[in-house]
Amino acid sequence: MAVDAIGIVASSTTAAPANTAISVTSFLQILLTQLQFQDPLKPVDNEQFMAQLAQFSALEVNQQVSDEINKSLTIQASQQAIGLIGKTVQINSTSTGGTAGTSGTVSAVSFASGAAQLTVTTSGNNVLTNVQLSDITLVR
Repeated sequence: MAVDAIGIVASSTTAAPANTAISVTSFLQILLTQLQFQDPLKPVDNEQFMAQLAQFSALEVNQQVSDEINKSLTIQASQQAIGLIGKTVQINSTSTGGTAGTSGTVSAVSFASGAAQLTVTTSGNNVLTNVQLSDITLVR
């Protein structure tokens, strides 16, 4: 099973639907609307109000931590790809124009859409471009 470098996930699966994100401003607007239309005979309990604020604050902190971890993993994957320059690798994919089990030396690394793309020069001086990290099966 082919797996990309740690933390690199296809962008189509990492993007949250646009309607699931809520900003601080949006939250405060919702909260003010809730306070405007509450029943005067049954006001919102202060504890519930504070609990909602605490939950939103915790959610925001978790999102920030998640973003920082993703940035760190992207940097780590980039360093991993750069570390392959000059190494002999075996590629187990025909998607790059080579045959399964092709080997060659990594001659360059480019970054497209945040993912590393390797350029591999085979022993027959064929140049394979856009080789994914997940296509690499062996590093010598």
